[in-house]
Amino acid sequence: MEKGRLEAFSDGVIAIIITIMVLELRPPTEPTLEALRPVVPVFLSYVLSFVFVAIYWNNHHHLMQAADRVTGRVLWANMHLLFWLSLVPFVTHWMGGAFAPVPVAAYGVVMLLAGCAYYLLTRALIAEHGPHSSLATSVGRDSKGIASVVLYAAAVPLAFVEPRVACGLYVVVAVMWLIPDRRIESTIAHRDPAESSEPPS
Repeated sequence: MEKGRLEAFSDGVIAIIITIMVLELRPPTEPTLEALRPVVPVFLSYVLSFVFVAIYWNNHHHLMQAADRVTGRVLWANMHLLFWLSLVPFVTHWMGGAFAPVPVAAYGVVMLLAGCAYYLLTRALIAEHGPHSSLATSVGRDSKGIASVVLYAAAVPLAFVEPRVACGLYVVVAVMWLIPDRRIESTIAHRDPAESSEPPS
């Protein structure tokens, strides 16, 4: 099965997610700098979520670059990831209102499950391409992915103790992923051209 349709659909969904998030940024009614103060928490939530969605889009793009084909299992794993990402605008808007414990915890739950969904997507692709494929080599142990899930899991209960510290952990995860990881690009550049050919039908 060709991967182009999966990529196009995923790109469209992610673009809609970003659009919905920015539409939640309501301009103040008063034309003063003071009127912007209540908007600051919502804006900070938007920036954090925009970074996370951008990270997922970048990683998803590189993952599909390394993949040669997709199966029904991969399609459902991809839809599972998009489901959790589609909830990002909701928890972003909720958390941005006050940074209260329950919304901050809910934000962490969505991010945790999105991280787990991305891990399942990579496993589904590796299962299709084989443990010795260039895709499996480029993904490797995925230590950053595992660390992200651990930090999300720690932030959820912490949100009920100190929400701002939990938000700090979310920022740590975002910064961690902003550091470029060239494994997939390097592997694609050096892989055997014969490996990328479609298998005979």
